[in-house]
Amino acid sequence: MRLEPLYQRDREQAVQEGNKQGEQRLITRQLNRRIGEIDTSLIERIQGLSIEQLENLGEALLDFSNVADLETWLNQQSI
Repeated sequence: MRLEPLYQRDREQAVQEGNKQGEQRLITRQLNRRIGEIDTSLIERIQGLSIEQLENLGEALLDFSNVADLETWLNQQSI
């Protein structure tokens, strides 16, 4: 059994997870700057988003003016 393909797959998964975590941190910082400190429960919901959803949130947050805008956006993602 060759371990190299397994190692490569695990490495790629780790890189993707690292990228997702970095994007989550960036989005959270941008939201905090745009609409003020956000609640822990909202941060947890953001952490549950896919990379594609995080990218969409990164664009959408430019139009947010308050926390209600974020909550509305997150509720729409659950559909």
